[in-house]
Amino acid sequence: MTFWQKNKWKIIAPVLIVLVLAAAFVFGDRNIPKQKDPTEQPTISAPAEAPAQPVQEPEPAQEEPTPTEEMPASSDEPQADTPADETPEEPAEPQEFPTPAEMGAGATGEYEEINGMLIDTGTGKDKYLTDPVPEGKPAPVEPENVEIGDTAYTCTLSISCATILDNPELCDPEKWELVPENGWILEPMTVTFYEGESVFNVLQRTCKQRGIHMEFSNTPVYNSAYIEGISNLYEFDVGNESGWMYRVNGWFPNYGCSRYLLQDGDVIEWVYTCDLGSDVGGGYATGG
Repeated sequence: MTFWQKNKWKIIAPVLIVLVLAAAFVFGDRNIPKQKDPTEQPTISAPAEAPAQPVQEPEPAQEEPTPTEEMPASSDEPQADTPADETPEEPAEPQEFPTPAEMGAGATGEYEEINGMLIDTGTGKDKYLTDPVPEGKPAPVEPENVEIGDTAYTCTLSISCATILDNPELCDPEKWELVPENGWILEPMTVTFYEGESVFNVLQRTCKQRGIHMEFSNTPVYNSAYIEGISNLYEFDVGNESGWMYRVNGWFPNYGCSRYLLQDGDVIEWVYTCDLGSDVGGGYATGG
């Protein structure tokens, strides 16, 4: 027998085995892509993690415009500007003389002293539009220039609305029941005052002590308090020419009650007028 015939199966068998293994390798290689999925999963999960990182980045960016840095800037501005602008202006205004335009026609802004008052040479009035006081009468004193002392004095004070009883047809019906039968809201009484106090100071304190209603307003143009109502009886309650006036020692001063500096023994009368002062013995704001 030949060599081939004796050994052909020994040769063919290994070849077949090699062919089977090769075929298995070829056909088995088709499943390899399925094994690559795990390697592709990180690429899928990577974008999911990537947006998480940019989301964290804007957070520190939002911390840059911190409100704490702006707050002191905004709070410092009004604290620095407001007091600096307002504080010097308010006290300066009442100390300045009005301009000639504010005082009216004929004002010159030049002043001369007459009966203890500085009077504009053009208008004949002081800087608070007050006519010169009659000779022998006390000149007005500005409240801001007076210091209240400890020395006590006495004066007489009274409050009357008797003129309303003579004009019932003019009186507001709702106010008629407030008018005392004898006209006295406060009969003449002796009260104490202190050095430097004004007619207004005494009226305000006495009304408070006696439980009498009193309402007033400050009028910067006249640098004085204006009495609007006493015992709930107001100006214009008894006609268009009605209101409160004051008289000291028989004289109706032509300036406000907080500018009248009291002297020991003065007699103060508060009276309600229904006719601009003519019915109580003096013209309204004329000093007559």
